[in-house]
Amino acid sequence: GCVLVVSVIEQLAQWHNSTVKAAVERLCDYIPGKYQIMCHMSRCIDKEMNADVVCHSLRLCKQDPGQPLCHLYSPPKKEKHSCGLFYTLVHARPKSQIRSINSSHKSFMGFSSVCAFPLLANLCEKIKFVLRNKLPFEDFDGDKFSTFPTLRGYHWRGRDCNDKNTTVYPGRRPDNWDAKSDSNCNGIWGVDPKDGTPYEEKFCKGADSRGVVLLGDSAGAHFHIPPEWMTVTQMSAKSFANLPMAFSDEFDWPQFSEITGFLNSTIGGWTDSLYLRLRKRNRCNHRDLQNISQNEYFPNNIAPYLSFSLARNQLLDNPAIVIYATIGNDVCNGERDTLAHMTTPKEMLSNVVQALRYLDTHLPNGSHVILTGLVDGRFLWDNLHDRYHPLGQLNKDVTYSQVYSFLDCLQVSPCSGWLTPNETLRNLTSERALQLSNVLKEIARSEKFANFDIFYMDFPLRQTAEEWRKMGGEPWQLIEPVDGFHPSQIAAALGTGITWQKALHEWPQVLGKENPFNDQIEAIFKDQGGH
Repeated sequence: GCVLVVSVIEQLAQWHNSTVKAAVERLCDYIPGKYQIMCHMSRCIDKEMNADVVCHSLRLCKQDPGQPLCHLYSPPKKEKHSCGLFYTLVHARPKSQIRSINSSHKSFMGFSSVCAFPLLANLCEKIKFVLRNKLPFEDFDGDKFSTFPTLRGYHWRGRDCNDKNTTVYPGRRPDNWDAKSDSNCNGIWGVDPKDGTPYEEKFCKGADSRGVVLLGDSAGAHFHIPPEWMTVTQMSAKSFANLPMAFSDEFDWPQFSEITGFLNSTIGGWTDSLYLRLRKRNRCNHRDLQNISQNEYFPNNIAPYLSFSLARNQLLDNPAIVIYATIGNDVCNGERDTLAHMTTPKEMLSNVVQALRYLDTHLPNGSHVILTGLVDGRFLWDNLHDRYHPLGQLNKDVTYSQVYSFLDCLQVSPCSGWLTPNETLRNLTSERALQLSNVLKEIARSEKFANFDIFYMDFPLRQTAEEWRKMGGEPWQLIEPVDGFHPSQIAAALGTGITWQKALHEWPQVLGKENPFNDQIEAIFKDQGGH
């Protein structure tokens, strides 16, 4: 975090030909009020020292005994008898300035924990709650749906239309055909004055209504850090306008994602999702979505948190299409001995079957489960390693290879097995991913459940890349530019089309039939002002 912030400040000073102090003030003008805690690092920054040196001098970065010295930038040239980065630091400053750095050390210690700052403490507590429970923080009736967008609110699940009534929520079967009120939040309720028939009965009875639920990892949650946050040539006050929302959504953008996206993308590309296509196919499916994904590393044992995160009543709700897509977590970790920490095929079988058995006791009859295979992450290194990262574009001094090595050294790499110059390790990681995908494929072939059928599909990376090439794009554009790891908005939208076509041709029963009344529903909505 320190290296990132200092890098941006130094590049702002360079780009605007200003002092570091002026660059800090400029950055603080860009960042919304209570998020300006990072601005207080300015007093020890020197344009002549790279970000690694500055952050080690502040003791925000450190080298543990017996561990390598982690650095993003190439180390400064060493003089005779040098002691590395600290030697460079000490010899670059008068002793009075060194004393100033040491004396100011205490004031920076809290930076290592953003939540130590009073202005952010309350928000951090809320975020800790949603991280633990994968449930909306603002949910007054406890039905697991919310009228608030972030903090696991309706960006992640269909928007509640009555947060004071636990029997009103997206995805349920209509109560008395919703003649008097909207019990399932799909916007269809009331009685047609022409014949006295409830609209829900007229338009949705026998329409094969169904929702979509994603059980995923950070790719499914659609992790994204806007590149304009660290590209000084593009930076302005508008760049950080979405920082509060991004922070309270865990830097995920599920509202634009491949499975549950429903808003027009504001992060590049376009939004196309399984939910939007199901809604277009049957307007009665409005708001019936749940994105139960998480960023942090976890073995593929989803079952324990399904019990308090999944919102589906087997007796009262519509069937659901459940997408089981942990496309990388079982082989990705930041450990030095990464192979030893990967999920084994035996563990994969046990974990997935356990989760499916739980689903069988909670999903309404007629549901469907699609198991998605793991990605072949060699695509990442092959297409990015020699390209410049957003932090390195101004001075052509930071490649993705350097970023991967830096994160791996810190043991916070999103995937040590794939984001590495070690070709053998990359191949071994893909070999394990293929083994785990074969486990999923065998589960779909052999396991039977009472309340849903089960299908398998490979993660469509190859088809997505081919489709993008036909459109004139480059493979690297399918990867998130800042983390160099997750699928980009473009990749998510293209992947939706490929998944939909496969389902349409091979498993049409999963998607349900097309509702012949869609146009009439939309016309009535339009007449009523869109409500």
